[in-house]
Amino acid sequence: MAAGTWMSVSWAAWRDRLLSSARFQRFAVVFPLTRPIARRRARALFDVCAGFVYSQVLFACVRLRLFDILADGPQTVPALATRLALPLDGARRLLEAAASLRLASRHRDGRFGLGDLGAAMVANPGIGAMVEHHAMLYADLRDPVALLRGESNQTALGAYWPYARCESPAGVDAGGTGPYTALMAASQALVADEVLDAYRIGRHRCVLDIGGGDGSFLRAVAKRAPGLRLNLFDLPPVAALAQARFAAAGLAGRAAVTGGSFLTDELPAGADIATLVRVLHDHDDASVLSILRAARRVLPTDGVLLIAEPMAETKGAEPVSAAYFGFYLLAMGNGRPRTPDALTALLRQAGFEQIRLLPTRRPLLARVMIARPIGSAVNQD
Repeated sequence: MAAGTWMSVSWAAWRDRLLSSARFQRFAVVFPLTRPIARRRARALFDVCAGFVYSQVLFACVRLRLFDILADGPQTVPALATRLALPLDGARRLLEAAASLRLASRHRDGRFGLGDLGAAMVANPGIGAMVEHHAMLYADLRDPVALLRGESNQTALGAYWPYARCESPAGVDAGGTGPYTALMAASQALVADEVLDAYRIGRHRCVLDIGGGDGSFLRAVAKRAPGLRLNLFDLPPVAALAQARFAAAGLAGRAAVTGGSFLTDELPAGADIATLVRVLHDHDDASVLSILRAARRVLPTDGVLLIAEPMAETKGAEPVSAAYFGFYLLAMGNGRPRTPDALTALLRQAGFEQIRLLPTRRPLLARVMIARPIGSAVNQD
């Protein structure tokens, strides 16, 4: 071991022993210079311990539509108790908990209104759909050790996302694809804005959205780039739903839809940009490589592949990928959050180069990576 590495390991070991000492912890909470740090860390540890309770407070607010009610303006506890169909004490307890989490706000006259985070919930209804959906995740995490050991063969999320554990995804029927397709559509607007603000998609002729769900992303693309032709590929029942949604939006003449599995079927050709929006992190490395190679086969030499999804080790959002998506995808039965470097390595194996990570306004929601087929002389991004 190199001297520098040995010193670093030794320092880390000494630091860990010091911080985990009960004697040092008692000293830290009374010494003026360390007391603020100790208090912040005590609060942070308690928040981790109490996180499930906080989540259930949010769940109750969403289930009772509290934020929509408070959007009408500040109201008294008795009035809110009536609208929430709760006893007075239950309403007060919920409102005080919500106010402590900045979901609601307590006014000086005793009324309650929206808090900062509650207002964000109203502005982004897709978040509420995700919160209600989390009931399945919490059930699967009832015994996280069994989940980590692979002893939980049947999970609620595995049933909810049937393609994750299905040997033949193209055979999943509409009953199996409907719930998750609706959930993805509810939260797609936020992600679509992030992607389309990061990359000028209107420079292209035709876009192929691989695993495009009900077409929510492509409908957002259609508004940004009126001259762009649209092509969507997804499982047959999902593709049928997308076709109906395109027709309802007046895009039937502009949008082509193909049903199939991107793990076994060839993708339709003709697009000069292919998009994978929140698709790759649902799959293992072998499947991701297969999807990327399929995209490479249908892209022209001047084409672009665009990947958008939450990525591991995103600064300021580390728990989102490592903790939330790490365990969510484990319960789902497949996939993992990947770092930009890991995605870059897979892209190179699949035949792509000129790989770049584009800045997004809210990388917690999605980061955007673009790549070009090897041999492309174009680099105008």
